[in-house]
Amino acid sequence: MTRFRSVFLDVDSTLCGVEGIDFLAQRRGPDVAARVAEATDRAMRGEIALDAVYGERIALVRPGREDLIALARAYADALAPDAVEAIAFLRRVGVHVALVSGGIRQAILPVARELGFALDDVHAVDVVLDGGGSYWSYDAGSPLTRQDGKRDVVAAALAGGVARPALAVGDGSTDVAMRDACDALAAFTGFARRDVVVRAADHEVASFEDLVALIMDEETTA
Repeated sequence: MTRFRSVFLDVDSTLCGVEGIDFLAQRRGPDVAARVAEATDRAMRGEIALDAVYGERIALVRPGREDLIALARAYADALAPDAVEAIAFLRRVGVHVALVSGGIRQAILPVARELGFALDDVHAVDVVLDGGGSYWSYDAGSPLTRQDGKRDVVAAALAGGVARPALAVGDGSTDVAMRDACDALAAFTGFARRDVVVRAADHEVASFEDLVALIMDEETTA
């Protein structure tokens, strides 16, 4: 028996030890990297709304095909310890697991496929490339470009039949918004510990081993 029947996982600094937009910015040089990293950190600590900086950061980085391929490799190389085993175990005991990220969908999909996620369970923001693989635009209408957009995505999934009780898991202020739609929020502190998120969360987990222990009752985990 499990405490939760579904889990909505953040990707950057939760499933993987990478902040995707910061990784891409580093490929544009130290000035862009510093500007983007500062905006990302302020947004994840809740000092500014994601809405205010999402488009600005993408415009600075303008990720093309080669950038997205490199980021996909970085995600795969930086998977959280025990994440593969934990996700497989949760599925075996009937827990539905989905990804909810403000990151770029094309870069997340390869590692999501490796972990066995269906396309419908990978929620992220699409970018549009031109015929030569250069950046053209991004899906500015995606709710995941907004500060509270993860709440709407999770609420829609639950309304569509994903089972409850549902647990949200993440490290940033945008993950706190999922608490309104889910039954509980776990602050993931394995890569970054942000006090604003920990204070808003029902639980704190520092690893995927901790996450499994939270989700499972004592009898099942024994």
